[in-house]
Amino acid sequence: MAPNGETLVGSYSRDKLYMPPRLSMEGLQRAVSDLSLEMSKEGMDAKLPPISEVEDAKCECCGLSEECTPEYIRRVREKYYGKWICGLCSEAVKEEVGKKGLGVEEALGAHMSVCVRFNRIGRTYPALFHAEAVREILKKSNRLDGRVRAKSTSPREKVGSKKGGIIRSTSCIPAITKEMKDGITG
Repeated sequence: MAPNGETLVGSYSRDKLYMPPRLSMEGLQRAVSDLSLEMSKEGMDAKLPPISEVEDAKCECCGLSEECTPEYIRRVREKYYGKWICGLCSEAVKEEVGKKGLGVEEALGAHMSVCVRFNRIGRTYPALFHAEAVREILKKSNRLDGRVRAKSTSPREKVGSKKGGIIRSTSCIPAITKEMKDGITG
């Protein structure tokens, strides 16, 4: 159906397609914005800076690539001691500076070591990386003001009086590291 509710009949024939009539260019006018009109009235010959080419910049922390202008790359390298880091990593470095009170260089080094570790282990063995992260979270949650809040329980101990504790019989870390070693040597 056509937009006005009528059906299109005979819009094409079997021998050749129907071609709409050509529109006349006589009634068309060029549109001019207010800003361009103002600029032409004032006779401003303001030269715009040339559009600089973009280039791919690879983050030295996480490996993410971004398209950036050479000027932006230069400014980031000046700010981060000659290293180009992406926006996500720069936010992480700023967070380290604010949270731990480190200098920019120390925070950058700490963040780069985390990224290198993740790229080496986390991408290759995500299950191992996840297990280790959970272990670190549990370690942190067991500490409160420098003292141990809960004691790890063993299945050999009586657990009747303690409720809600996390119990494990074995760790998966040795099995995963064995698989990693077998995969590297085998």
